[in-house]
Amino acid sequence: MEITLTVNGKPHKVEAPSDIPLLWALRDHLQLTGTKYGCGKAQCGACTVIVDGKAVRSCTRKAKSVVGKSITTIESGAPTPETQALRAAWTELNVHQCGYCQPGQIMAASALLMSNANPDDAAIDKAMSGVICRCATYHRIRKGIKQAAKTLPQFSGTQPAQQGGDDVA
Repeated sequence: MEITLTVNGKPHKVEAPSDIPLLWALRDHLQLTGTKYGCGKAQCGACTVIVDGKAVRSCTRKAKSVVGKSITTIESGAPTPETQALRAAWTELNVHQCGYCQPGQIMAASALLMSNANPDDAAIDKAMSGVICRCATYHRIRKGIKQAAKTLPQFSGTQPAQQGGDDVA
């Protein structure tokens, strides 16, 4: 079956079985290997991508179900302001450790900041729930999200939001 997926702003034709998960269409057919395989059951979040502004687990989402939608992966050549702010915070704060889960962490956090530019701890916990970090850098991940929220205006050209929740220390 041939389908066209819009990934990172560009259409891609994929010839694959009709039941192929989005993860394998991305990795095996489009060679976008930044999206990681973790569990295959949508439980760990390593495979998180953004589809039409929402974080989704690509390992259980059928590729054909996202035809006509905008799919963003960690490899996006034109990262969103949210992703740019997160990458800068991740680097400055040394958020990652082994790095395996980080594409999923950044994509889930990007979707959060797209819908809530000023998340408090509860919003961060809810959005990041199920995106497992095997190295347990959760404190640094939360700190990175908060710093990205503070610096987001410099990447998007908007005015700073009032910061909610705990301050980045």
